[in-house]
Amino acid sequence: MATNAWSKTDRGLKREGNQDSFIASPDIGLFVVADGMGGHSGGEVASKMAVEAIDGSLRQPRLQKSPRESLVEGYAEASRRIFDKAAYEQPELLGMGTTMVSILQSGNSIFVGNVGDSRCYLYRKPHLWQLTEDHSIVNEQLRAGLINEQQAKTFLGRNVITRSVGYEREVSVDVLERPFTAGDVFLLCSDGLSGLVSDQKMAEIFNRNPLEVAADVLLQTALENGGDDNVTVMIVAP
Repeated sequence: MATNAWSKTDRGLKREGNQDSFIASPDIGLFVVADGMGGHSGGEVASKMAVEAIDGSLRQPRLQKSPRESLVEGYAEASRRIFDKAAYEQPELLGMGTTMVSILQSGNSIFVGNVGDSRCYLYRKPHLWQLTEDHSIVNEQLRAGLINEQQAKTFLGRNVITRSVGYEREVSVDVLERPFTAGDVFLLCSDGLSGLVSDQKMAEIFNRNPLEVAADVLLQTALENGGDDNVTVMIVAP
């Protein structure tokens, strides 16, 4: 199944650099967005290493391995490389890590991998659904019923993630599988988008724009709403 991808990234209005990275590899059915964290240039290094590592890993021969196993192994390889670089090569980068959300297409199925609070959404006109679960302090508070959606918007630790790629050598990745059907559109994004543009507004943008335009409109809307963080948007469709 042929796949198209439209990607946009911007450092935002308040950051000096861009610690987001992304890769689109339709030849192997892989699409990834990563949002780095860490002092100095750690976040930028970690996110770039992560997308390159998972892409390289999934290009290796996968005898008797399922797409799910291959995706998990790609995340594991990325986490090992990032951790080892900080531990053994550049100690000034110690503590760096990255979120990473990905799509791996295999036949008529889609496998979605996630670590951190970058997100994957499914758009099927006219609705938008979040497929991934954020690994964050604020989401834990929401799930426990300690805060509500309105309180979450101003929660003090809302940008603190509880799971990342590379901060520790081993990583636990969520993987979900779903059929890839006609009309399905997937949105991968860093929290620079989801933190500033509501799900309802994203759906409106998809409903009003062709896909090749929607990525740019989503990014511009995040900037108009403050541009507090780096913003990366990737739209994947058959």
